[in-house]
Amino acid sequence: MTNDPGGTWFTEVADFLGPAYLRYSFTKGTEQEVGFLVDALGLEPGAYRILDVGCGPGRHAHALARRGFEVHGVDISETFVDLARADAPRGATFEVADARQLTFDGEFDAAISLCQGGFGLVGDDDGDVLAGMARAVNSAGGRVAFSAFSAYFMIRYLEDHDTFDADRGVNTETTELRNSAGATRSAQLHTSCFTPRELRLLCRQAGLEPRHVWSVTPGAYGKARPTTDSPEFLTVAVRL
Repeated sequence: MTNDPGGTWFTEVADFLGPAYLRYSFTKGTEQEVGFLVDALGLEPGAYRILDVGCGPGRHAHALARRGFEVHGVDISETFVDLARADAPRGATFEVADARQLTFDGEFDAAISLCQGGFGLVGDDDGDVLAGMARAVNSAGGRVAFSAFSAYFMIRYLEDHDTFDADRGVNTETTELRNSAGATRSAQLHTSCFTPRELRLLCRQAGLEPRHVWSVTPGAYGKARPTTDSPEFLTVAVRL
């Protein structure tokens, strides 16, 4: 697989994994994550339209639609979008789109990007992703929530198969993937990592006011102050 950290590598990973992506442990906490976000963002079913950036196979969008929300998911992987459409509940729609080049303009009440679906995967383009999410929500206090890997956690618990670029804040993980047919393939996964201060600065640069940055673990979202012990930060912000 390509080592390109700009995005091409992700579509190759998605094409190879297909539905096997949903076997990974970090995908198993969808309902808890969605329930927490609905409460934290103050969303009401039937009254809010949500954009899911980097939606993958659609697990968060599906869960939100089952709760009565209208959700539109975008992902750069056509394979993942096809999977999301295949069993989409009423209220969930999907399209292939690059998170760095979102063209929405105030059509949504909230935008989310979770588990590095769009934000954090593409290195120096993270500001473009966040700016597109900010434009996508309405100007009357539109809400934005996104998760990002913790630079603190990555450095503290760096593993033998990880290589952390301290200059760029990008971790490269060398791993073996296994698809639904049992075939394996070696791959390098590139992920941007952040500190809470960087996340707040990126929000303000994108025209968002950060309200909260919490330390979280997939499937166990909560309102914990930032620490070095949790793998992700969840940021909640509003459009200025």
